[in-house]
Amino acid sequence: QVQLMESGGGSVQTGGSLKLTCAASGYTYSGYCLGWFRQPPGKEREAVAIIDSDGASWYANSVKGRFIVSKDNSKRLYLRMNNLKPEDTAMYYCAADLRISCPDVMAGRAGRDFGIWGQGTQVTVSS
Repeated sequence: QVQLMESGGGSVQTGGSLKLTCAASGYTYSGYCLGWFRQPPGKEREAVAIIDSDGASWYANSVKGRFIVSKDNSKRLYLRMNNLKPEDTAMYYCAADLRISCPDVMAGRAGRDFGIWGQGTQVTVSS
């Protein structure tokens, strides 16, 4: 069973950048659908970026052109966040699932949640 741990969060000013890392233990990411999600204060969790086993990616409209999701060949998933805005303030989580349909997730019709989650890392953007 893959276990996930996020790092790289912090406090930045508007326009700043951060790079989040999600490290996996147990197994490699091979074959998994991977995602970054966030939960702003007082709001529901939302998908930010999804990447499939072949490297195809999807982004929420609110982060397109500013965030980049990537992964290496073994056990790390990344989220590069540029031009950060106060509305990006949230707890950020990475998630993985071997059996979920990544295309369905990207189309918003997965029908269920990811099975493996990290503990989260806080990102705070001040104006």
